[in-house]
Amino acid sequence: MKAIAKNRKPGQRDVIFPLVNGIVLCILMFVTLYPVLNTVAISFNDGTDALRGGIELWPRVFSTKAYESLLKDPMIYQAFFISVSRTVITTLLNLFFTSMLAFALSRKEYVLRGFITTAMVLTMYVNAGLIPNYLLISKTLKLSKTFWVYIIPTMFSCFNMIVIRTYIIGLPEALVESARIDGAGDIRIFWQIIFPLCMPVLATVALFVAVGSWNQWFDTQLYNGGKKYLHSLQYLLKMKLATTTQSMNAANTSAEALKSTTQTTPITIRCAITVVSALPILLVYPFLQRYFVTGMVLGGVKG
Repeated sequence: MKAIAKNRKPGQRDVIFPLVNGIVLCILMFVTLYPVLNTVAISFNDGTDALRGGIELWPRVFSTKAYESLLKDPMIYQAFFISVSRTVITTLLNLFFTSMLAFALSRKEYVLRGFITTAMVLTMYVNAGLIPNYLLISKTLKLSKTFWVYIIPTMFSCFNMIVIRTYIIGLPEALVESARIDGAGDIRIFWQIIFPLCMPVLATVALFVAVGSWNQWFDTQLYNGGKKYLHSLQYLLKMKLATTTQSMNAANTSAEALKSTTQTTPITIRCAITVVSALPILLVYPFLQRYFVTGMVLGGVKG
């Protein structure tokens, strides 16, 4: 080994490592992007032709019928507004309440911080289940068939609180002490010192909350299934896919139905639904990527 090391040129290692690293990253990029590009290609392909399979990165028979079938429904715009509203409001309120509690539980002078933290962590391991949760929200809180059923139960997250609390504990304590010497109270310390310094972890948590809220559909089916004007986009697209599948099954025994469904099939509708539902998150993520990566790295070091 020593002989090999002696015979190796000084700059050989500096060339080999970037080359191997670049090849591995290119392979990972292709493996990651291929399913996305394939889904987009199928969504823009003719429905009947898509049933043959074999579509790779480009549509074989270009068609926008799948998107036209989705966007011609006027309810999709109302559902889009509901999903955007619940995502924005839930994210803002979750960050507000969770970060304030995380700051309070990070203070060593707060004598109940250990008990409250333990009690909250236990809720992550012990859950009453779906039925008690449904009875609490629909019967006790009377939130069923209202928009607030999307907001109030999601205003706080114990996991996010622990992440933010761990990040705050890792901040220099001298910042808080110097602010107290200058006469600043807890609220001022939080808003003017702690909150700006927590932007990386807050952006990370905001992305988690936003993606979870945007992809949620089960609460709509559970609490607002009978209220069409309160349907979320994910729930509406799910129902659209079910309707298309039923139409395709009926087409097997009806020539007219088969003729009407030649341009769209469940596979193209499913891919179009995937693109429509994922597009808003893909547009938002680049703006949060810098904070997201920083928050994940710092959280991993300090956690």
